[in-house]
Amino acid sequence: MASTHRSTRRSQWWLRAGAILLGVVLIAYALVIGVVFFSQREMLYPIVHGSPTPDADGPPIQVVHIDTHDHERLVAWFLAPKPGRPTILFFGGQGGGLSFQSGRWRRMADEGVGFLAVGYRGHDGSTGKPSEKGLHTDARAAWDWLARTTPAQDIVLHGFSLGTGVATRLAVERPARALILEAPYTSTADIAAEAWPFIPVRLLMLDQYRSRDIIDRVSIPLLIVHGSADEVIPFEQGRTLYDLAHTPRRLVKMVGSNHATLTRDGLYDQIWTFLNLPLPASTAEAGHRVAVEVESAP
Repeated sequence: MASTHRSTRRSQWWLRAGAILLGVVLIAYALVIGVVFFSQREMLYPIVHGSPTPDADGPPIQVVHIDTHDHERLVAWFLAPKPGRPTILFFGGQGGGLSFQSGRWRRMADEGVGFLAVGYRGHDGSTGKPSEKGLHTDARAAWDWLARTTPAQDIVLHGFSLGTGVATRLAVERPARALILEAPYTSTADIAAEAWPFIPVRLLMLDQYRSRDIIDRVSIPLLIVHGSADEVIPFEQGRTLYDLAHTPRRLVKMVGSNHATLTRDGLYDQIWTFLNLPLPASTAEAGHRVAVEVESAP
């Protein structure tokens, strides 16, 4: 009987210890979820502070200010196109401030292509705090500003990384000549779910930019360019968007390129070909060109 009593006491002790351990684990899990939930916008939108100015020895870029419908003021960089050339409305990626894109600006200037690049609210001296709703408002304001002087058929929408979700939504809402998605995602929640598989991010994430749900509503020609070695947004997400789209489209797989090297590796050669513009005779980074695999669909 004594032996049975001791065995029962040991079993009860282990049950209590297990319950306490489980409680600690659940509390820790809840704390992690709470931290992720309340800091998610800080993680999604790393702020680029200050008001950068274009390089004095670079293209003749103008710093302009654009007012949004919700009373924010955006800082944007504008370069007028040469006659007969389009203007690219560019939306950048996470933490990719205007001053960090000098390679892009030079390539567009060399081709005579104009651009309007927007500093999202809260970034690059723009007022406000970023959110999905806010960035879509910024995009509409930028298109409206540009459309005052530029016909819609001369506006090309171009999004990189985070900006692909912004550009895709704008392509559904505003007319344009074409849509370019550079290293796009199906949704930010899909990316987060891979990074945080133990957290129900699809239930908790506020700003999901669900491009996969609206890409079939894009009616203008679509170019998707993605690196095969992209470790931030897998190439398969770009392919999924290509497969879901219904418009005339082209998918360019840049072999060996990662998330940050597409411009260096020949991105703009693909863009000029897609837009039926002549390729420049030579570029400083010609040696960095990578092999590409191209798919097209009517």
